[in-house]
Amino acid sequence: MVTPLQKTLVQETFASIAPIADDAAALFYRRLFEIDPALRPMFKGDMTEQRRKLMQMITAAVKGLDRLDQLVPVVEDLGRRHANYGVADAHYDTVGEALLWTLEKGLGSAFTPQVKDAWATVYGVLATTMKNAASAQLATV
Repeated sequence: MVTPLQKTLVQETFASIAPIADDAAALFYRRLFEIDPALRPMFKGDMTEQRRKLMQMITAAVKGLDRLDQLVPVVEDLGRRHANYGVADAHYDTVGEALLWTLEKGLGSAFTPQVKDAWATVYGVLATTMKNAASAQLATV
């Protein structure tokens, strides 16, 4: 469960990342492919567009923390789509690792242990929601 303090920390620190969104997304994907090069072929399209989509989704998720009733269906849909792309449960851990690394680089000294924990918690809740929706999607196929 995400606490009010964790929600606030994520929203406040994301405000520092938003102005450097494309650079942050480029760092994220570079790190993701360093951690697991086997993921690279899953991204066949324009990486500029992919970076834009990533930051658009993160922005929506961060803003949506205030409206979970509206955010959850969007995240579930994203999980179902990712299941169709071949994303496996283990990939979520890799993405989480790349996300936290990117935030550490982007936030510098503002990436305190408390901020790291807040982002890890929020990501964990969102990833679990996506994985559950993906599992349900795959069970009906």
